[in-house]
Amino acid sequence: MVKLVGFTEPTIQPDDILAVSIFTIDPTTGAQVNQVASQAVQSSNNSSGQSTAINGFLVDKNGEIELSIIGKLKLVGLTTFQARELIRTKASTDFRNPSVQVRFANFKVTVIGEVTHPAMYTLPNEKVTVLDALSLAGDLTLYGKRENVLVIREKDGKKEFGRLNLFSRDLFNNPYYYLRQNDIVYIEPDKSKSAALNAPNRANLGLILSAISVLALAFTRIF
Repeated sequence: MVKLVGFTEPTIQPDDILAVSIFTIDPTTGAQVNQVASQAVQSSNNSSGQSTAINGFLVDKNGEIELSIIGKLKLVGLTTFQARELIRTKASTDFRNPSVQVRFANFKVTVIGEVTHPAMYTLPNEKVTVLDALSLAGDLTLYGKRENVLVIREKDGKKEFGRLNLFSRDLFNNPYYYLRQNDIVYIEPDKSKSAALNAPNRANLGLILSAISVLALAFTRIF
């Protein structure tokens, strides 16, 4: 039986955008909080270089968000589950039996290299595997190295580099199998692509050498 690596929930960091919804018995009271979220539009760059709008609450440099009525809450370092429980506790002061939902509104990964559709992908869910990301990108091209997939990850301000072999039985136990926010997946081209790209150059060189040989032969016969 193949052992599955444990999934580690991502924690909230500054500049994250959170989708927060509060539901109460009286829908109008919850709307007072949720209305702010609909107005808190942030812009981010997608793969096409265009600006897209994301609804949610921006986590500021202090790791806080500000909710109407409830006020400022420090969420940095918490998972979305922990943030939900904290907001529920605070909301219970003003609302009766509130139900709270919290998720990342800008959980994104980038897939580049030898894939059909290299791009940055914003995902509605935070439990994303490298196979999910490659599927979104249309899978690897014929030239992509399946045994040496590179994942670039930033942790504590430093870059980490992880390698995965898609053919390995240990793939599901690799610590980079589950992606984290802002991870970059790079698919390296194999040697066959280099050979394919160089083939026209070699063909052109052959034609040039043949032409030179013909001219040389004609020159010797004339003189």
